[in-house]
Amino acid sequence: MDTFSTSTLGLLLPIAMAAFVIILRMKRAKRPVTAKSIILPPFFMATGFAMFLFPGTTTTPVIDLTAFLIGIVLSVPLIMTSRFEVVGEDIYLKPSRALFFILGGLLVIRVIIKLVINDSFTPLQTAGLFFLLAFGMLATWRGAMLYMYRQITKKPLRT
Repeated sequence: MDTFSTSTLGLLLPIAMAAFVIILRMKRAKRPVTAKSIILPPFFMATGFAMFLFPGTTTTPVIDLTAFLIGIVLSVPLIMTSRFEVVGEDIYLKPSRALFFILGGLLVIRVIIKLVINDSFTPLQTAGLFFLLAFGMLATWRGAMLYMYRQITKKPLRT
């Protein structure tokens, strides 16, 4: 069997990543949330901006900004379904039953976008644009989560 084509990998990798995120979120829901655990993922992901040091990944600033803004819009369902609960003195992110459907919907949207723009950009440019989209989504979602977390921690914890 020949190796996977780039387009096949471009469809299979997001499915694998979505499954990984669902499993990770389910495991993570069993541990208390801290401000640090909310803030760190966007910082870790920010190392991906190093890809833009290579000229092959760059597109126009308008296209980059559009990808980032689409990511912000796509973060809304995640923000709307992220809720915290206080258990004793700890704060937990309540697992959302909708997470599987939201991630599935985001995956479908991603595949549609990829199919639409596939011939317009090089594979490196497409990777850069999807990175900007994902970073916009993650940073916005985590920013909203941090705000909600701070609102809860302002109140005295229930015992």
